[in-house]
Amino acid sequence: MTDNVQGRQRKLKRLWLALAVLVAILAVLIVPPLVSVSHYKSQITQLMARSLDRPVRLSSVRLRLLPWPGFVLTDLTVEEDPAYGAEPVLHASTVKASIRLLPLWRGRLEISRISVDEASLNLVRTAAGQWNLDPFFRTAAAKAGPSGMRVPFPGLEATNSRINIKNGAEKLPFSLIDTDLSFWQENPGDWRVRLRGQPVRTDLSLETGDTGVVRLEARVHNAPELRQMPVHLDMEWKQAQLGQLTRLVFGSDPGWRGDLTGELHLDGTAESAQVKSRLRATGVHRAEFTPAEPLDFDARCGFVYHYSRRAVEKLSCDSPLGNGQIRLTGDMPGQGALPNLTVELDRVPVAAGLDALRTVRSGFGPGLVAKGAISGKMTYAAIVPATSTKEKPTKEKPGKAGQAKATPAPQGALAGSFTVEGLEVSGDGLSSPIQAPKMVLEPVAVPQGHPQAIAGTVIIAAGEASPLNVDLQITRYGYQMTVHGQASLARARELAHVAGMAESKALDGLSGDAVALDLTAGGPWLPAQAAPFGEIPRSGVQNAQAPVPPSVDEAGRPVADSLSGTATLHNATWKTDLLVNPVEIAQATVKLDKNGTSGETRWDPVIFSYGPVKGTATLTVPASCGTLATCPPHFEVAFGELDASALQAAILGAHKKGTLISTLIDKLHPASSPLWPRLDGTVKAGSLVLGPVTLREAVATVRILPTGAEITGIEAGLLGGRLRADGTLQKPATDRDKPAYSFTSHFEKLSPAVVGQMLGQHWSGGTFQANGKIDLSGYTGKDLAASVKGAMHFEWQHGSAAASPKTAAIPALARFDHWTADAAIANGAITLGQNQVQRRSQKQAIEGGLTFGKPPKVNFTAPKPVLAQKH
Repeated sequence: MTDNVQGRQRKLKRLWLALAVLVAILAVLIVPPLVSVSHYKSQITQLMARSLDRPVRLSSVRLRLLPWPGFVLTDLTVEEDPAYGAEPVLHASTVKASIRLLPLWRGRLEISRISVDEASLNLVRTAAGQWNLDPFFRTAAAKAGPSGMRVPFPGLEATNSRINIKNGAEKLPFSLIDTDLSFWQENPGDWRVRLRGQPVRTDLSLETGDTGVVRLEARVHNAPELRQMPVHLDMEWKQAQLGQLTRLVFGSDPGWRGDLTGELHLDGTAESAQVKSRLRATGVHRAEFTPAEPLDFDARCGFVYHYSRRAVEKLSCDSPLGNGQIRLTGDMPGQGALPNLTVELDRVPVAAGLDALRTVRSGFGPGLVAKGAISGKMTYAAIVPATSTKEKPTKEKPGKAGQAKATPAPQGALAGSFTVEGLEVSGDGLSSPIQAPKMVLEPVAVPQGHPQAIAGTVIIAAGEASPLNVDLQITRYGYQMTVHGQASLARARELAHVAGMAESKALDGLSGDAVALDLTAGGPWLPAQAAPFGEIPRSGVQNAQAPVPPSVDEAGRPVADSLSGTATLHNATWKTDLLVNPVEIAQATVKLDKNGTSGETRWDPVIFSYGPVKGTATLTVPASCGTLATCPPHFEVAFGELDASALQAAILGAHKKGTLISTLIDKLHPASSPLWPRLDGTVKAGSLVLGPVTLREAVATVRILPTGAEITGIEAGLLGGRLRADGTLQKPATDRDKPAYSFTSHFEKLSPAVVGQMLGQHWSGGTFQANGKIDLSGYTGKDLAASVKGAMHFEWQHGSAAASPKTAAIPALARFDHWTADAAIANGAITLGQNQVQRRSQKQAIEGGLTFGKPPKVNFTAPKPVLAQKH
């Protein structure tokens, strides 16, 4: 072929290509206006409605020729079958529908593919267990059209869309976002499904990048019902972070971290499907710490699933764990029948169990190291009730016809055992390892209807001649443990810390003889969420303690962590940064009664001594509270007999080395030590000697604050009468300052004879009343007397204030009907101000007062006459 011929052929091809492009452009420009799109709108709507077996609505239709002939639909809505709800099953703002060309030349419109972007699809499951996709699959085989031709089901394609899940009319918070979904018919009756999406929860704020990506590919063949369709399905969920995944599933983050990947492969039908699954986890740990060897596992399971009976047959799961292996086999018949299961453990490391425990539960120290292995086999099988060969007929009683006997709930039985060998727990502050050469866990009898349990006993050396006995009982819901015996205080503190008990802080600073323990603890494997502060019952004297709720439900399943029992110690010494000198404790009993956020810890009684002060005390600490300001611990302290120096050391504060108040006031100063915690309580004393006076049966309510203390409700017998007072203590602001006190007092029915005796006077007559307010500061009695300032008022009816041999007689006070006076307190003295002594109609004023000292000095001068008013 010559070059001229080849050149003409190339030109001819180019000409035909240009002509085709021209025709296409002309078609794009000329054909759409000539085509009556409105003519096709109702036809497209009817066609899609027949194909999807749902009513279809759309706003407008626009013809599109490139890149493939089709239509662009606006506001497409596919209505739902009323049996599944009222909300549309599908809605999309813009939809592209591609058409088949050959049927179009024959005058028949067929849609080959429907493509949507940013659509919303609802998957609905009814109470009967049916899905709204069931009719789609049942009618997906082409339906007959008006002319008898069959209408092929179009392929569906969705990108950047959202899939919502509903339970009947209720929309669940679970959705798939950024979803790409393809659904098409590869061959007649042979359907393919492909999905990629990201799970989210609509009622929570999640890090969506950490919830993982779900991929699914499935092949489905036509059948009359969805559950009868042969299915081959491969699903993978990967790149899921365990913390966000648990928030997605459970609605809260229990503090687990790690990466999770799951696979599921299914062949068969819903009625009988062969299922294989694999679950891999890496780096599993709690958020608070990263262990040296995180809890990793790779579990593979296979079973046959029957949808109608919700039954699992031929279950077989294997997972390596450390250097050991776990194997689970059996059947789960469903429909209320009990399963038949076997669990085999082969040299499973105890360390794996510890990692699992501190992964699901916080509080276990990350520094703990466990050694040992668990081996054994245990089976669970239904108990076949024994039946008699012949049943005796029973006569029906009147009014009892139609009543059937209650059928007891089916029961299962555990058999077998697990053996723990070489158990050793060390680290995390343990001075010596916890060791148990061998422990056997075996089934134990439980009440009917309660969960099956296995139990074992281990003996632990705890620093005393006799060891601790620990009885452990385990169910699939939780645990219960009892501890009985003696332990040294140091060892008890270590064990409480290792167990994650907040009560271990109560043992800090204690040393002395052994502590006797009788404790019971229990709880679920997964703790429940804490209640809001407003729902927590308050404890203490001023707020009535609500009853502690039960720690288990009616079926014996634990619902909250609980701790009860006693710990008793003798001859102990308590050292704390709040006090310079130690407190000697002759005896103390700690009573625990806690269940979740309810209950309390109570020290009752505590027999103690601190320097010259001896007494008994109780301390009640609520189990949980919003803040110490709203729910502080409550104490009660009772003393026997105290003299003035002991009282000053315990309450007012003589600044003497070794006395209680000097250290108390020192500790109230932030520059020298930590602040005192908030405490509320009551202080009592049988007798309290204040220099020349003695308080009898004194009681005061004390509130200790970081800024000082409030002393309210002071009541005591004084000078033959009663004292009622309130006061405050303000801590020193700097090292140069002194503690400041303020008191408001009321004296009722004081005995003149007793008061006069205290002042070296001979007084008699009726009782008198007084009230006043004083402010003072300082550490020593001299400082307090010199700084006191205030005022007082008293009234005395029918009295006589005879002078002593060392003082001049005051005739006006020899006998009077009424003496009322106001006095100022300052400069170490009480000075009479405006006052009036009345005898019959004569009224006089007295001058002078009382000077503080040992003894106090009374100095009254002759009265000034006051003329009686004429009436």
